[in-house]
Amino acid sequence: MLSLLGTDLEFRVLPHLIALSVAYLLALPIGWNRERHERSAGVRTFPLVAIATCGIVQATELMLAGHPEGTARIIEGLMTGMGFIGGGAILKDRGSVRGTATAASLWATGATGAAVGLGAFDVAVIISLFTFLTLWLLTPLKHEEQPPPAAES
Repeated sequence: MLSLLGTDLEFRVLPHLIALSVAYLLALPIGWNRERHERSAGVRTFPLVAIATCGIVQATELMLAGHPEGTARIIEGLMTGMGFIGGGAILKDRGSVRGTATAASLWATGATGAAVGLGAFDVAVIISLFTFLTLWLLTPLKHEEQPPPAAES
């Protein structure tokens, strides 16, 4: 036990290390996919998003024990913040919009990290798997806008 600011706290590294590692590993394939397609966020950004959301949920668990409405507010703030960060990945250029898949996958990665932080490892694995499969399997079905044909003289 460690007494800090008049409270008794336990210094438990291993459970958090395991959860943060799982969040990190679940985000890597998504980041790899975005990196491979040369998107604005990639193999460094996605694991950081996952461990940050997981870490915030875990860091507040003692403070919010027995207060589900407080936990809900933390999750609400995290997911709103992820939407804001994802919005930065969306670019509009001459009538086309790019970055929506990256923005959505950032949001999903935040949800993955939050799920791990809450101990819902099964949900986290499913979110991560579905996000990766959507980016990987459905990309060939996406219609890329072709540049207008050159004017003939």
